[in-house]
Amino acid sequence: MTKPQTEIDDNTPLEGSTFTPRQVRILKIVVVVLGILLVLGFALVVLTIVYQASQMGKDEAAAPMEQSRPVPMRASGEGAAYQLPVPPGAKVTGTDLDGNRIAVQLETEEGAEIVVIDLRHGEIVSRIRLAPDGAASDDRQ
Repeated sequence: MTKPQTEIDDNTPLEGSTFTPRQVRILKIVVVVLGILLVLGFALVVLTIVYQASQMGKDEAAAPMEQSRPVPMRASGEGAAYQLPVPPGAKVTGTDLDGNRIAVQLETEEGAEIVVIDLRHGEIVSRIRLAPDGAASDDRQ
């Protein structure tokens, strides 16, 4: 039996096109799948941005510096005030607050010093003694 004239053969190109009906179906499926992947990828990017923004300010796992030691600070009350022991005659020349850390710049008899303190845990993160360029190179030898 022969096929009715109204039915189009899958291997015959559509009128005005070089594509067969089978190729058009495959192209439609590919377009839909790629569209879904595009929407999912965009949603993933937006969700990642929202997640990263919500994590800002939380305790980050920073690269471990040297092991931090507890500061002999005593909180008065609910941790509102701390005491940072400094050498006699030392002067605070500046402070800088960054999130939960404060850098205290000191001028001591031995020279300039920067103490970085984690306010959340009450620990010294680092203590940096500033020395003239020649003095620092002598210590390394």
